[in-house]
Amino acid sequence: MKVGINLLLWTSHVTTQHFGLLRDLKAAGYDTVEIPVFQGSPDHYAMLGAELDRLGLARSVSSAIGPAGKNPLSPDKAAQRAAVVFTRWLIDCTVAIGARLVVGPIHSELGFFTGDGPTSAERQRAIDFHRAVGDYAGERDVRLALEALNRFECYFLNTMAQLADHLDAVDHTAVKAMYDTFHANIEETDPVQAISTIRRHLIHVHVSENDRGIPGRGHVAWDATYRALRAAGYDDWITIEAFGRALPELAAATRVWRDFFPSRDTVYREGLVQVRQGWAKAQ
Repeated sequence: MKVGINLLLWTSHVTTQHFGLLRDLKAAGYDTVEIPVFQGSPDHYAMLGAELDRLGLARSVSSAIGPAGKNPLSPDKAAQRAAVVFTRWLIDCTVAIGARLVVGPIHSELGFFTGDGPTSAERQRAIDFHRAVGDYAGERDVRLALEALNRFECYFLNTMAQLADHLDAVDHTAVKAMYDTFHANIEETDPVQAISTIRRHLIHVHVSENDRGIPGRGHVAWDATYRALRAAGYDDWITIEAFGRALPELAAATRVWRDFFPSRDTVYREGLVQVRQGWAKAQ
């Protein structure tokens, strides 16, 4: 198991001004970092990749579909094409930074709602979309780990059962799943049991406290979660994801209206200890 942290805690666009932070994370004991990709060119991410190589930090990429105009679920053909173009660009940036994994809700437009649940036509559009971008990703040795979000952030995929059923239908080696403790805490009747539901597709895990704060200070069942992940045979990256109010657009999208921690340093230092000790204890 390797421990990582999502840099959305600090920024939505990593640049040279964050190199000191990367050094601090490496010195603290992190194995990996998750780089948010919402803007920029492959050349920019190749530059970041060179620094990560120098520091000895592995990396994954996180993103989401938005703003409006590129929803793969839309009946509008131009929006469907724009979703494919966006995801191909995202994969190109992933390759440039030297990553092989893209994670996040790469299945629908973040924050968009129709006022109803997903239709059969939307489900089919999503299947077609993921098969198309899956081919592009697979040719470049990249995998997509789709994230089910809670019902307040999206309406298409909310639970591990829905995500597993969708991936069964997509049936693509480059399109898999991730598990996030925050969303599971909201949507699953039994968040721990839901790990076995997604087990056959699981390639990435986000650990996030029930309030998006410091892992271990809330009511997520951490001991049971780590035991279930081990029992499922998972032994890959565990990435801490915590959000604050430093990024107004992200705070609005994730409904963060108050502070959940005294400092970001507290999150990454205490979170690292919580994950390592919790995982070891689950043996």
